[in-house]
Amino acid sequence: MIVWVASFPRSGNTFLRIVLKQLYGLRTSVVYDVDGVAERLGADLVGFVERDAPIEAMRDSDEFHFVKTHRQRDDQVQEADRAICLVRDGRDALVSWARLLTETDESRFEQELQTLMNRNDRTGTGSWGTNVLSWLRPPAPHRVLLRYEELARDPRSTIAATLTALMPQLPPQTAGQIPSFADLQRTDIRFFRRGHTGSHQDELPGHMHDLFWSWPDNASAMKLLGYTTMR
Repeated sequence: MIVWVASFPRSGNTFLRIVLKQLYGLRTSVVYDVDGVAERLGADLVGFVERDAPIEAMRDSDEFHFVKTHRQRDDQVQEADRAICLVRDGRDALVSWARLLTETDESRFEQELQTLMNRNDRTGTGSWGTNVLSWLRPPAPHRVLLRYEELARDPRSTIAATLTALMPQLPPQTAGQIPSFADLQRTDIRFFRRGHTGSHQDELPGHMHDLFWSWPDNASAMKLLGYTTMR
């Protein structure tokens, strides 16, 4: 059985995978050929496991297979597939992604940010708003919304509620310890950069804020999630 661990890049997917592994012993594979995050941070920290079968075979299995993806919901995802849909304020996610992509040359930050905001591919990751809406619309009880803000504030209770909604038969959580953000920063301070809500407020230039809101899917997704238009 497939459970997609779906999010736009830099929305907290890695932290979610760490929590799944630490509290439930659940490891995640990825939809991609290579897990660059696991290679950078270490497979054990992230809870990475290689896919041992094609997606179709994993879907037909009696076991749960958690698969990370940053892609929009596409033909590889069947309507009945379960999914954890992790979302973060699009402005924070885009700023964080642009920072990561320019970690060795910060002078390129604004150019990279503009490129990311102007993505409109209908396959792959796509734009922030299109990506989010693809997973949340139409709504379905087996695709559960998980907010980054809630996960960061209370990961233990939040993930317990999420997994109970998806898989009531899953055994209770273990007594595993979740690393603090300071612990994660000591692992890789560039990857675990700031981690808090509203980071765009002092990093997103005004004209980029306007560009973000000019995309209809961004505006629709932000309204759906209740995020403010304030800078």
